[in-house]
Amino acid sequence: MLETLSKTTTFEEFLEWKPDGRIYELHDKVIVEMQRIGEHEEINGFLCGEITVEFKRLKLPYIIPKQALIKVPDRESAYCPDVLVINQENLSSEPLWKKSSTVTQAASVPLVIEVVSTNWQDDYAHKLVDYETFGIPEYWIVDYLGLGGRRYIGNPKQPTISIYYLVDGEYQVNQFRDDDSIVSPTFPELNLTAKQIFTAGR
Repeated sequence: MLETLSKTTTFEEFLEWKPDGRIYELHDKVIVEMQRIGEHEEINGFLCGEITVEFKRLKLPYIIPKQALIKVPDRESAYCPDVLVINQENLSSEPLWKKSSTVTQAASVPLVIEVVSTNWQDDYAHKLVDYETFGIPEYWIVDYLGLGGRRYIGNPKQPTISIYYLVDGEYQVNQFRDDDSIVSPTFPELNLTAKQIFTAGR
């Protein structure tokens, strides 16, 4: 769920204004408050835990921050993904990291995950294009309620995980449902099914 605020602003003004403790994004100069509740938060927490275990096992220099932002190039937009995997080794090259927990370089972001709420158009349209343009190598859309448009998840609509991955600068997609085993280019040994994610491991 989200709530759009009437104020429009630049990215720099947004950083100055943004209060602590609540999650906001900037969508083409429009401030949007993200409201993550219930099952959405359970799935977020489950994925953060599973992915953290995997990158710790592989001894990768990754972290999952709580409220970091991705600044979209050449746009007055900044997103706070549900799960944002960051490569700590690149943070010394990030000019906005220390002051505002914001990344501006694809080398800092191996993986982004968005868990779909009622604003599914943002995840499947705007963010998909922006993350592709940004150069994020892997982007998951976890549509646990099957809310996305039929052109994205098929007909009949059903819970679907779409994993987009860059090939020659363009996203290709694989989709997973029910007991399908997830295939992640970033974490190829990750042992999860779509159903485990949809039920948050219960």
